[in-house]
Parts: sequence; structure tokens; C-alpha cells
Amino acid sequence: MTTQQPLRILMSAQTLGRIGDAVSETLGRRAFEPVVAAGTHGHEPADVDLAFISRDVTGLSTKHRVLEPLESFYVSLRKSPRLAWVHVHSAGADRPIFGELKQRGVRVTTSSANGQVVAQTALAGILALAREFPRMFDAQRARTWTPLIGGLLPRDLAGQTAVIVGWGPIGRQLAGYLQMLGLKVIAVRSAAEPAADGVETFAFEDLAEVAARADWLVLACPLSDRTRGLVDAAVLARMAPHARLVNVARGEVVVEQDLIKALRAQALAGAYLDVFEHEPLDGESPLWNLPNVIVTPHSAGHSDGNEARVDRIFLDYLREWRQ
Repeated sequence: MTTQQPLRILMSAQTLGRIGDAVSETLGRRAFEPVVAAGTHGHEPADVDLAFISRDVTGLSTKHRVLEPLESFYVSLRKSPRLAWVHVHSAGADRPIFGELKQRGVRVTTSSANGQVVAQTALAGILALAREFPRMFDAQRARTWTPLIGGLLPRDLAGQTAVIVGWGPIGRQLAGYLQMLGLKVIAVRSAAEPAADGVETFAFEDLAEVAARADWLVLACPLSDRTRGLVDAAVLARMAPHARLVNVARGEVVVEQDLIKALRAQALAGAYLDVFEHEPLDGESPLWNLPNVIVTPHSAGHSDGNEARVDRIFLDYLREWRQ
């Protein structure tokens, strides 16, 4: 009779302390050997079966700038010939490491845990731009009393049209919020099949056609070959001068220089941007100082409830794995 080896799972010390008992309970009779990720390069454990990349491991790293402890975690994954599955806290798996692992046959799963949070943040960006908050914040810092009257009157949101690119949890949740406020919603997704009752739907390739109808162009789609560079000069040129862009998807969905040119020329009224072609956003980027732009540091999905939601998703996947 062959004794089954303990299942070696790479995780952070914080994750082990948080869900170590739950992992053991989920695995039942299968022995579990936690492998705590090293905090610095040069001490990476190797040859694990599974790995859980939690938020505390990613830290301040981005796909363009990988810091410790994420770098040492990546080295461990590359050194593990037994590695069969990696679960990640984020909803997207577009970091280069995940493509590399998939080519090895490693299963990569993600966590759709913050869709509601991202949708709320996108809504906040829309409301802030609609109510001219950037202009009023500038007036506040200048101690200038500048009421929104005369030529500064904001447009009513009710009756405007939001084109939402992406119809996953974020897009669907945001559509409900906007419809509640009286906006018409148009969906742009991978196929033109109807997204929902009463929601006009187009495919990604039709975006230039529908962009002219957008008061708000909201990006909430995954990054793929079809969405990379989707919003370019041609799409922006079709948009009305009063229209605004909201991007809570991935920075590479937008051709950033084309967007900057449109904003500078006032061919577009404004933008709320949480993601960028290169992150962190360079300190010299004009996006930081454009008066009609709100910039946030890829934080649209951050919330204190995400950790528990991601843990539950990982444990559910682990239960499937055991079975």
C-alpha cells in the first residue's frame, strides 16, 4: 500500500495563521504541509504542489515592478516541478508569470471577490466627474468661492448614456447602479448576444460604432488580445466633447498617449483612471496634473472585506481539488 505524500502548499505566514486550520479541515484525510513563503530572495522553498498568492504577498508590486516578497514567491513557483495549481487573490491573471505557468500546464485560478467594490468605485468616479468635483477641489485649495452656476452648470445624469465595456460582475453591478440613477446602459462584450433585458449589446470590435453615443465610456473588461489597445485615437475621435472615460479594467485597454492628446485638446471632457499602461504611473506623466482627470493608484478594488472573500474562494477551489 502506497502512502500518499503530504500536499505541499506555498502560502504566506499571514495566510497560514488565518486559514491553516480551515485548509486541514477542507483536505480531510489528506495530509497538508504548509510551506511558508520566504520574505527575501535567496531563501525560496521549492517543489510545492499548490500555491496561494494572497494580497499581502503582492503588496505594492505591480506587473511592471515586482518587489519582495512577491519576487521570491515567483522564484519558488519556477523552481517547483511538482507545481500543479496556483490561486491568486486578484480577478485578473494577466501578469506575465501566469502565462508562463499556464504554458507549463499549471492551473491558474483567480478570485472574483471585489466586483461590487470596483463597481462602487467606478460609480464614485462618475459622480465626482459629473458633479465637477475636480474643479471644486481646485477651487477649495485656492480658497476661491466658485459656485456651479452659469457656464459651469453640470448636466443632469438622468437621460445620459453609459457604454460599459465588459459584462462581468463589475459591469453588471455598475449597470444596475447607473440605471437606478436614470442612465441608459449599452453593453460592449465579447459577443453581441443580448447582455440583459432592455440592454443594447455590441461586440468589442463594434466599440468605435457605439462610442459616439456615449456620455460615459466605462471600461470594466479583462485584458486580452481583443481588448488590448481597444480605446485608441479612432474610438476617442468618435466620442462627443462632453463625454468622459472611466477605466477600472486594465491600463493597456487604452492607448494612453491617444487619451492624453484627447484630454489636452478638450476633445474629451474628462476621465477617471485607476489603471495605466505602466504601473506605478510615472511621476512625469501629464495625467497627474490634467485638470479634468482623477487618478487613483490601482486601488478601485481594495476593501477590508476582500481578504475573507478570497479565502473562501480558495477553500472552495481546494475542496474541488480534493474531490
